[in-house]
Amino acid sequence: MRPVLRSSFGYVLSLLRPPPASQTKLLFKSRGLPLYLRNMAHYHTEERGHPNSPDYRIFFKTSEGKYISPFHDIPLFADTEQEYDVPPKKLKKSEMVFNMVVEVPRWSNAKMEIATKEPLNPIKQDVKKGKLRFVANVFPHKGYIWNYGALPQTWEDPNHTDKDTNCCGDNDPVDVCDIGTQVCLPGQVIQVKVLGILAMIDEGETDWKVIAINIEDPDAHRINSLEDVRNIRPGHLEATVEWFRKYKMPDGKPEIQFAFNGQFKDKEFAVEIVKSTHEHWRALVQKNSNTGEIECKNISVCESPFKCTADEARNVVQLTPAFGNALPVSPEVDKWHFL
Repeated sequence: MRPVLRSSFGYVLSLLRPPPASQTKLLFKSRGLPLYLRNMAHYHTEERGHPNSPDYRIFFKTSEGKYISPFHDIPLFADTEQEYDVPPKKLKKSEMVFNMVVEVPRWSNAKMEIATKEPLNPIKQDVKKGKLRFVANVFPHKGYIWNYGALPQTWEDPNHTDKDTNCCGDNDPVDVCDIGTQVCLPGQVIQVKVLGILAMIDEGETDWKVIAINIEDPDAHRINSLEDVRNIRPGHLEATVEWFRKYKMPDGKPEIQFAFNGQFKDKEFAVEIVKSTHEHWRALVQKNSNTGEIECKNISVCESPFKCTADEARNVVQLTPAFGNALPVSPEVDKWHFL
């Protein structure tokens, strides 16, 4: 794979877009399929709007063509029987595998995220003060240093005070850092093993960062704990803490703080956090918690008052702009910052 030389989100897509051979055959068999409709294993992603612009969105579809929410309709647990043709994994009883929705590919800068306040929760680029957000390159790092994304069907409840951090949740799904070697695509759904967790405290809110590895990674069978990461990927955990500590400083903000003195908690602790945030999500979609501005429209969650039909979901997508050409990105995005 060619190295990524530019931080433009559209440019990253242009480098990463060619799919594996099996997916290429699928695209060519379906002659009417637009090139911007990408197959991610058993899910599809459909781009709308213009990349590098505020109207850009990545919507999710099943293999049957039904639009879904990556926040609510993609299962958290990948090792159980699921809908949408996602096969259950054959695992040891002691091993849990979770689905991860990739929002940001490694080495890229655009701050892409699941739009929790929009119907069907497509991926979009975050906007602050009217400008698209890009993470700065803080030497020696280039953009994000892992595939960054979220665990579906989890929610950090802003009304719940964590007993360990003494801070409330940040109102988002749980974030994940995939340390696997594959550079993923935005919207790709991968299966990961949880290895540990970091408790970031951002503006007084708990913002958990799960450390995980793609189960398709060549080293996945050897990496089952934080200690394995230290031995097999030396320096990666330390770089992760340093990255989060400094990533907002180029914008004039102070260093990020952490609970537990910036120390990672182990796999067992991390899995308990994931399970508890899954229960908070369940209360959210069943309207047992205050949803606030969170959009809970879904097509598959049992007993959810927010469940909608496939036609209603399709109408949500059709109201957004059609896919168009990428807009240019400021050269400032490629600037190095030495802190």
